[in-house]
Amino acid sequence: MSKDKNKVYIFDTTMRDGEQSPGASMSIEEKIQIARVFDEMGVDIIEAGFPIASPGDFEAVKAISKILKNSIPAGLSRHSKKDIDACYEALKDAPRFRIHTFISTSALHMKHKLNKSPEQVYESIKEHVTYARKFTDDVEWSCEDGTRTDMDYMCKTVELAISSGARTINIPDTVGYTVPSEFTKIISTLKNKVPNIDKAILSVHCHNDLGLAVANSLAGVTAGARQVECTINGIGERAGNASLEEIVMAIKTRNDLMPYKTGINTTLLSKASKVVSNATFPVQFNKAIVGKNAFAHEAGIHQDGMLKNRNTYEIMTPESVGVKKTSLVMGKHSGRHAFKEKLNDLGYANVTDDVIQTVFGKFKILADKKKHVYDDDIAALVDDSLIKDKNVINLKSLKVFAGTGEPQRADMTLEVYGEIKKASENGDGPVDAIFKCIKKLYPHDVKLQLYQVHAVTEGTDAQATVSVRIEEKGKTTVGQAADTDTLVASANAYLNALNKMIIKRNKTAPEEYEQQKMKGI
Repeated sequence: MSKDKNKVYIFDTTMRDGEQSPGASMSIEEKIQIARVFDEMGVDIIEAGFPIASPGDFEAVKAISKILKNSIPAGLSRHSKKDIDACYEALKDAPRFRIHTFISTSALHMKHKLNKSPEQVYESIKEHVTYARKFTDDVEWSCEDGTRTDMDYMCKTVELAISSGARTINIPDTVGYTVPSEFTKIISTLKNKVPNIDKAILSVHCHNDLGLAVANSLAGVTAGARQVECTINGIGERAGNASLEEIVMAIKTRNDLMPYKTGINTTLLSKASKVVSNATFPVQFNKAIVGKNAFAHEAGIHQDGMLKNRNTYEIMTPESVGVKKTSLVMGKHSGRHAFKEKLNDLGYANVTDDVIQTVFGKFKILADKKKHVYDDDIAALVDDSLIKDKNVINLKSLKVFAGTGEPQRADMTLEVYGEIKKASENGDGPVDAIFKCIKKLYPHDVKLQLYQVHAVTEGTDAQATVSVRIEEKGKTTVGQAADTDTLVASANAYLNALNKMIIKRNKTAPEEYEQQKMKGI
């Protein structure tokens, strides 16, 4: 680690804590794609998962640990030698890696969650931090529910963790309970009262239950913490985690008050946000830094000010976070070479020629339908094509009959494992009829948890992006699709979620999956 006292390390936990958001489960392939972007962006430590949690988590951590060029991979473990062993086995292929182990220290958690006394927890810290230290000199220890822990006891446990070999001490606001002034006092007390605190980096990990995760994290940094644990788009359990992009840009924008620096290439923030949202769920339009409206100005007074001097209503430039100033560049007369360059600009430099060929054809069709083709339109087309590349069920045709006085009906043709199947179904509405057709052509039993529609761009000819979340036997998948026809997007989004569920079935029950494949169901 750097000796620069003003360096703030960015510890990303999107693929561990972020994945614990309902509906945010990611495949190994999605995690690898995200890890590559984070590595390029300059994230210092990437918590790739919780290896003991599942075979999928173990394999994801193992795969990510092999591909990182700059970032340090980390795995999470409870105070359990089996957990720590799993971390080591998943991470050992990396030249450098971190084992992150934790235990609850608040009276509430110790009594009701762990059923352990403070003395037992104290002994557990010594045993398990010492054990983790045998595998690596980069051990991080966290006191879960730290902000509700007795301060004297916290100082005692932190001192022990450091003397046992921990080189990073993380103070989690596990339930988003603290406020900036209180958190400042907690970090300052640790800095002043723990005698060996200079031998470790203090870290903060804040949840957003009261909407204060970023504010608390920055308060911690100001008080002396030099690592922040956060996620892209602020995803995470309940109300989420501190948002990586907000923390990084707050430090960069208000460097006069926070004279610190990170190693993050901020021009890749928008790209990272899109990659994560494609694997999980859409970002709200008014989300700070990476939301669609973050640099949009509609009020007349604001527009007037922007035209005179952009600093009147913008405290940072769109370009600084990777958002292009120009949104309309491509049209129906644009050529293939210009289109490929545009994909590079949008962060799709690694897509194959086959995908480019497919997307270019769709772009031409869209350009004939729409007066304006925006960057977001093109990104939606690419994302949709990348998703369809691995589908085992594909939409071939769809006709929908809707309106007043008549039953809503859908006529659908699907390709299911290479076999063409057709169905016609009535429903309470056109979307219900579409989903009934899919269920008839590919019998399945899933629960629809979310159906959400939003426009990618402006106007009545805008592409609609539809998000669908389904659940089956405790497993959830999220599907997304975009089209100028909302009903076509709805069908493709549901099929995308269903295809992801089929892949999950294959990983957990391969024999059952092969039998279904043989039957074409």
